[in-house]
Amino acid sequence: MQRPIAVFDSGLGGLSVVRALRALLPAEDIVYFGDTARVPYGIKSHRTVAQFALEDARFLLRHEPKLIVAACNTASALAMDELEAGLPLPVVGVVRPGARAAVGAARGRPIAIIGTEATIGSRAYEEAIRRLDPAAEVVSQPCPLFVPLVEEGRGCDDAIVRLTVETYLGPLRAQRIGAIVLGCTHYPLLRGAIAAQLGPEVEIVESGQETARAVRAVLAAAGDLCSSAAPGTMRFFVSDNPARFRAIGSGFLGHDIEHVELVEPHDYIASAQLEGQTP
Repeated sequence: MQRPIAVFDSGLGGLSVVRALRALLPAEDIVYFGDTARVPYGIKSHRTVAQFALEDARFLLRHEPKLIVAACNTASALAMDELEAGLPLPVVGVVRPGARAAVGAARGRPIAIIGTEATIGSRAYEEAIRRLDPAAEVVSQPCPLFVPLVEEGRGCDDAIVRLTVETYLGPLRAQRIGAIVLGCTHYPLLRGAIAAQLGPEVEIVESGQETARAVRAVLAAAGDLCSSAAPGTMRFFVSDNPARFRAIGSGFLGHDIEHVELVEPHDYIASAQLEGQTP
């Protein structure tokens, strides 16, 4: 039996990463945990995000994965050190692959980063970009209303979406940016509205697509790519409201989600403790 790729997110958004993984690595089994009971992570402290991320990942370890993807941008921005130190297998986040793609796409022009308040406040994307290109000009913009708009099912043609996108991103047009990183896994569902606001000269970088390529590279280097010709399986777990996850998540994934399993709190909360913190 092949070991799966495990993916976790604070809720629904990581399904855009699963979609990219499925497109690039169709034979791989995937197991997904969405922490829908504790979403959003983007307004929580570094310590809380790290705690939640470790609990999410430790829950997934029971499925014996060969690699874990931290699909949540906030967790990737704030908790990668704790995840890499606390887990016995490779961990791939979304920040580093997205930063690498942005540097290539911008071709020396300014790079914009949009994300949650926590992701932007961490400066993780900015630091990752500057490690690759110390001279890069980076402009950051938190967009806290994008996630609730997506989770309400509002699309790119919605008037409220268009107004919100204009409010957040209108000022970026004067910056003459070359690339914009969608630094939240919800944001690809607003790609059309973002592209309409910024124009065709701005390259849009979706971290999920770049993360899928990074996962493929890690597995290939370890000799762990699945060689089967059959399509892989997918299992979905959530910490709250599986019916809502199934209904809205199908839009993220691009096809219907047939079954979602509810995880009880005792199965994931306090399954991992940060040093010095009691349950």
